[in-house]
Amino acid sequence: MLKGKKIVLGITGSIAAYKSCLIIRELIKRGAEVQVVITPAGKEFITPITLSALTQKPVVSEFFSQRDGTWHSHVKLGLWADAMLIAPCTAATLGKMATGVADNMLVTTYLSMKAPVFIAPAMDLDMYAHPTTQQNMERLRSFGNHIIEPQSGFLASGLEGKGRMEEPEKIVDVLDAFFEPKDLLGKHILITAGPTYEKIDPVRFIGNYSSGKMGFALAEECARRGAQVTLVAGPVNVVQRSTLNVQRINVESCQQMRNAAVAAFAKADAAILCAAVADFRPAVVAEQKIKRVGESMDIHLVPNPDIAAELGRMKQAGQLLVGFALETNDEEANAQKKLQKKNFDFIVLNSLRNEGTCFRSDDNQISIISASGRKDFEKKPKTQVASDIIDELSQRL
Repeated sequence: MLKGKKIVLGITGSIAAYKSCLIIRELIKRGAEVQVVITPAGKEFITPITLSALTQKPVVSEFFSQRDGTWHSHVKLGLWADAMLIAPCTAATLGKMATGVADNMLVTTYLSMKAPVFIAPAMDLDMYAHPTTQQNMERLRSFGNHIIEPQSGFLASGLEGKGRMEEPEKIVDVLDAFFEPKDLLGKHILITAGPTYEKIDPVRFIGNYSSGKMGFALAEECARRGAQVTLVAGPVNVVQRSTLNVQRINVESCQQMRNAAVAAFAKADAAILCAAVADFRPAVVAEQKIKRVGESMDIHLVPNPDIAAELGRMKQAGQLLVGFALETNDEEANAQKKLQKKNFDFIVLNSLRNEGTCFRSDDNQISIISASGRKDFEKKPKTQVASDIIDELSQRL
């Protein structure tokens, strides 16, 4: 979807500046026209000659190109572009953009830009984690800018992997997705994904094998098609490919997922309940690690909240609710019961009897069951399965 698009690529003084060449190549490969604007510090890391050879355009760096008064118009660049991408973007440039310090060509071009702006930060972790940097990024988000950051898994440190610039191909994927047709534009979709863990003691839990891959694929497909997504994710190690239009809320237990889902569903147009939620939890969670004593141990379990049933009761006219059913026997009969009991608009059925699908797999094979009948699909990658499911959702919204 980048064919014919005009992209202003801003490059700042980061060691990651060399990756801008890969970004340019990927943009041009997808049919975009690229104009580079580089800061003086950026030229210390990569030469304008290299960049110009790739774009077939002179690189813009200074306000005046010659001593005869010829100058570069940041206003014209702002009108010319379909999008501006600043990658890499240093902490210093983030601060200037957030506060309007227009002391170089890149920031003045940003302030004149009429098109959407995408920012890929690049700095060391300490600089990234500093409150000033975080505040500047939030300020830029509030202005409508899109921040592209690499994502770390749930079980890692919350900042692990942050600060470094996202990989060039993934950065271009974000721009590509932005220009896709938007059949869900203006819609807010809640998606739950992954397992829940119910603590037994500080080191043990009750859980399941859900990887979260299907839920994350659904979130990315909805976002790609223009929706604002609230992704409530259990403890997973899935790498989120893009944060564009996706608000991720990390949870661990069923109760935490329930609280986040109920709050988000109140303002959502639809919810897709893809998470594998534990039906029961230990009645008592031990404060210390339970030692092995005797030949057996009994754990008394109590029911967890039924998130699907609660959202089904909350559902208002105009809202859609989509469920998942993973069955091992009597698949369609059990799915039909769940469809009615939970007040779903349709249910996505899959079976553990389909080898190479479901938990931990990159593939899935589903049927979509609703009051109007059943649609069966072939086994395919979960990214493509997500597209099939969202096609069904889009038709009903």
